[in-house]
Amino acid sequence: MSENPFYRLAPFVQEFIYKKRWESLRPAQIEACNICFHTPHHMLIAAGTASGKTEAAFFPALTELHERPSKSVGILYIGPLKALINDQFERLKDLLSEGDIPVWHWHGDVPQAEKTRLMRSPSGVLQITPESLEGLLMNRPNAIPALFHDLRYVIIDEVHAFMGADRGIQVLSELARLERMAGCRPRRVGLSATLSDYDAATAWLAAGTGQGVDVVSSPGGRKLRLRVEHFSFPDARDEEQAEHLHNARKVYYDFIYESTHRKKALIFTNSRTDAEVTILEMRRVAARRQERDVFHVHHGSISAMLREETEAALRTGSGPAVAAATVTLELGIDLGELERVVQLGAPYSASSFVQRLGRSGRREDMASEMLFVCPEEEDEEAQLPARMPWTLMRAIAVIELYVKTKWVEPLEARKMPMGVLYHQTMSMLKSMGEAEPKELAEAMLSLAPFAYIRADQYQLFLNYLIETDHLQWTEDRTLIIGLTGEKTVNNYRFYAVFKDDEEHKVLNGSEEIGSITTVPPPGYCFSLAGKLWKVEEVDHKHKSVYVKAAKGKVDTLWLGAGGDIHTTVVQKMREVLSDTVVYPYLSPQAVNRLERARRLARESGLLKQVVIPAGGDSLYVLPWVGSKSFRTLERLMKHNLSDKLALRSVVPMEPYYFVVSGKVDGRTLLAEIMSECRTAEDASALLSEDEAPYLGKYDEFVAPALIREAFSVDGLDLNGLQEGLQQTLTWDSSSIK
Repeated sequence: MSENPFYRLAPFVQEFIYKKRWESLRPAQIEACNICFHTPHHMLIAAGTASGKTEAAFFPALTELHERPSKSVGILYIGPLKALINDQFERLKDLLSEGDIPVWHWHGDVPQAEKTRLMRSPSGVLQITPESLEGLLMNRPNAIPALFHDLRYVIIDEVHAFMGADRGIQVLSELARLERMAGCRPRRVGLSATLSDYDAATAWLAAGTGQGVDVVSSPGGRKLRLRVEHFSFPDARDEEQAEHLHNARKVYYDFIYESTHRKKALIFTNSRTDAEVTILEMRRVAARRQERDVFHVHHGSISAMLREETEAALRTGSGPAVAAATVTLELGIDLGELERVVQLGAPYSASSFVQRLGRSGRREDMASEMLFVCPEEEDEEAQLPARMPWTLMRAIAVIELYVKTKWVEPLEARKMPMGVLYHQTMSMLKSMGEAEPKELAEAMLSLAPFAYIRADQYQLFLNYLIETDHLQWTEDRTLIIGLTGEKTVNNYRFYAVFKDDEEHKVLNGSEEIGSITTVPPPGYCFSLAGKLWKVEEVDHKHKSVYVKAAKGKVDTLWLGAGGDIHTTVVQKMREVLSDTVVYPYLSPQAVNRLERARRLARESGLLKQVVIPAGGDSLYVLPWVGSKSFRTLERLMKHNLSDKLALRSVVPMEPYYFVVSGKVDGRTLLAEIMSECRTAEDASALLSEDEAPYLGKYDEFVAPALIREAFSVDGLDLNGLQEGLQQTLTWDSSSIK
């Protein structure tokens, strides 16, 4: 399909293109238009950042609405973040200003008046989050037919952010329920700049529809400019070392400041805590130098108003602007012509690296630029594996995997998402009012995400909910939501299937700063939005903390969380350590640190064996596998081998190595690990009889027997562990005796 479809587009779309002074449609836009104009298929637009994916989806869809106006909402756009929806809302308003097609957005920050206008006159484009769509399906079922009976397109942005996650299961369930309730069969269009496995993505997008999916791919030929710096922090054991540490941190923060403060720059961190501390330190450097404060913080616990101020400063503000952010700015918000992206530490995944890299170089003549700044403690007296620069190695691994082979993590959907099954069952029952068990089972188990759930398992599932009063019988032997279930379902937090810590709002007078999960007592100081605050009053009833500006100690009030690493990334790190390649993007300090680690690894035998002596009756176990397999190995040693081999302790240093203590030699331990991998019939053998670990937000409400089975299927990976260990062993045959 090589036809140029420009003249098939609606006149107002053509006018938009003229105003933008585009000389031609981009390849992804041409291909997407031809697919939409000539086939009934769903479509996956897997094109690079700034390749015009959004327009590729909307141009033909809006043309159809122009030629055949819809009698309800015609295009439903589902985005993972409110900020992304707000960004796209502004972009669409510009595109549709001459098209007489209204665009609406619906999420928690949208005024009720706008939602009411949409309900009165359903039309045009509706942009929504999965959580708000859940609320519509659950609480306004009678309005769904009028809202969506003539729905033509569902556009799902950043599909990789949904696939393999509970929210993705929720989205697929919502779409199937919406189609049933409204009697519509819309075409699905998925957008992503971060996909390598098109088969998995197309299967996810088409789930339950029986319709084919055409892929629009536009290989990126964008120039890259990468640099990796490394900073070593000494362990502060005494006063002299403490002084060295203070000086090292000063050099580190001065470097970040010099790298950003004259630019439009984005600093990515792996936690809200790191974002807060970094901006606090940047402001201290600026104050010390008597220079302008151009620094901002952007993460999920910052108030919407301050987040929008940050986005505006980066996109349209005059002069330099620097923001430290977490995943909230990783997805496709257009922040304009950013001059630099900085990554503190290393991303946990190649997928995250690609997304973050894509925030820069969004204009055709600009290179995508990312500066990695890897700080790590370095203690010559630490355990041998702890002396490896794991963060530096991870940075190199994700760069090499993507830049050389375009590899990103494959995404796997959970087979037994029991918590989401609870969530969708309760949501569906709330919208239905009541249902017979058979009717409810047929409705739920026919949804694509629950295809692996058997009828007998669902019967056990329902019986347990009845026993625990989440469901109850009526006199007519139908099911309704019980009193215990009502408390869960009627809470606004129910709409989301992802785990969210309960937070307290932080207020400086009447201005909302953000929120915190751990509440300090009055008189204590903490950091939020890159500034220090002192607690004046805590209102637990209204979940509010009143503060004033302060100058005190730095403290942050969120639980830290790392990220899961794929086995391919960990094995690439092992390859980096064993190789002799000097990577051109490494700074001299990074080259020096890597060379010292390589020399130590060779001299110690760390690369030659999975199990090596650690002194006394302790051993190091280095499996070189990803997080899921690593946790499987932890259970295997603790539950299956501790008594058998008289292991005194198994301490995971996730996700890289274990310290195992007990009266066992390395060869025996490795042989027993491999034997357990081969002989265990399934991963449930790694669980105690009374164990039922949670994987999702609502698992606590599900029958323990089902949660136990779900954990063994989705939480552990015996086959992956065995394959990963075998791969590690084949690196050096001397480890196999």
